[in-house]
Amino acid sequence: MSPLSIAGVNALPQAEKEAIYGAVIPPELLERLGIKPDLQDAAGRSLATYRCAEGSSDVVIELRHDVDAPDPVLYAHVTDTISGQLHVLLFVLNDPESPRFDVDRTQDGKPTEFGVVRRNVEAELAAMAYGLAPGQVRRGLRLLEPALDAFERFVAQLGRDMYFAEPLFYHNAVLFERHGFAYQRGRRLMEGIHRGFQDGAGLAAQLDGSSAFRQAEAAMSIRGRSWAIHDGVLGYPFRDVTMFRRIGSPPTVSTFPDGPW
Repeated sequence: MSPLSIAGVNALPQAEKEAIYGAVIPPELLERLGIKPDLQDAAGRSLATYRCAEGSSDVVIELRHDVDAPDPVLYAHVTDTISGQLHVLLFVLNDPESPRFDVDRTQDGKPTEFGVVRRNVEAELAAMAYGLAPGQVRRGLRLLEPALDAFERFVAQLGRDMYFAEPLFYHNAVLFERHGFAYQRGRRLMEGIHRGFQDGAGLAAQLDGSSAFRQAEAAMSIRGRSWAIHDGVLGYPFRDVTMFRRIGSPPTVSTFPDGPW
């Protein structure tokens, strides 16, 4: 019988674990970057790493386009929840050809923990000017849809029809909405944020130019709002939002109707 959980997969021999977890990597990503299906470079070195120790209930999957690349092109951290559901803690796709912005570490090398513990404002300003959203060290590959398709094939392989995700930033939540995710918790927060950015409302009033992240036009875009929220306009960090998707579900929720990126 196939395992029905991350813990169950982690109990398998290493080769079997990697065969199952490799399904998370979308073929479109391999094609885009010229990576062979065996996930090895020309010298036979593996480009993929899997942290999936026996006895653990989570897995970290990393894929690099080059073994010496500083950042993975795909990073996925998935865990079992106490209630037996699959939960995506982090999923990142990076374009290795794009510039890197050190928003993940301060100038003296300390991790920023996505800007929650500390921030590298200089790097954030440069990233924002380049068109990135909070937390992005590089431009994405614009492969979210095929990545979701691949992940849902993995979810189905474990006998599930639903999974959960934790959007780390406001823009993540809005983009998830547009790909069929609904809210387990946080919908009222998201709707309140939308109302707050309307003309004359409280969040809009804080877009007063007091920082580069708080320009008036930020209210009109997903990315602009996300930077303003990252800069503290809510008065507290963006957190406690959990979303879920049933495989194949169309979008049913929109807390920022027609909002451009």
